[in-house]
Amino acid sequence: MYSEPGVRYVASEIKRVKSITDEKLLSLVEAALFIADKPLTLQSLKQDLLVAYQVSNKRIKQVLEQLTQDYQHRGIALVKVASGYRFQAIAELSEDLSALFKEKSPRYSRALLETLALIAYKQPITRGEIEEIRGVAVSSHIIKTLTERNWIKAVGHKEVPGRPALYATTNAFLDYFSLTSLAQLPELMPISALSLGEHDTMPAQVSEKP
Repeated sequence: MYSEPGVRYVASEIKRVKSITDEKLLSLVEAALFIADKPLTLQSLKQDLLVAYQVSNKRIKQVLEQLTQDYQHRGIALVKVASGYRFQAIAELSEDLSALFKEKSPRYSRALLETLALIAYKQPITRGEIEEIRGVAVSSHIIKTLTERNWIKAVGHKEVPGRPALYATTNAFLDYFSLTSLAQLPELMPISALSLGEHDTMPAQVSEKP
């Protein structure tokens, strides 16, 4: 009996889709999250990792919820950040774990952190508007550092003379601070009250240099 080529192709694709047990699905997702070099979304898990299996979004969500529960009260946790899901060490262990890394954490100046905070809370915002709020000039080095760190990016230009760039934060910024959205940022204190010291919410050391 004659059948259209397209029909035969669809039939062959259906045969290639395999079922997967809950146990293997849990192990496979867990392993993928462990070895991935970036957060994984539900869609990337389904379309890349599980492309050969018949797995619904609901099942993947249930696995992610199960893994979240399984890793409660342990040294690492499954967390959701802006770019997807990832395993990371819990904050309570960060000081002890830092002994494993020979390189020192980057030292960010007060000026850089104030600039980053204003972009995070006031975005999109121009360099001139940041300078107006802070009362001092923002060096090109600060903008360059934040851009190279992939914490900020230009998202457009303000329709005023000179068309200055408008800056906003990126998903990489949210991922670094383990946030899923800007709505999770703490309330912004006045710039004059920023101590950026021991109790600062941003995990960076402060240099006295601008």
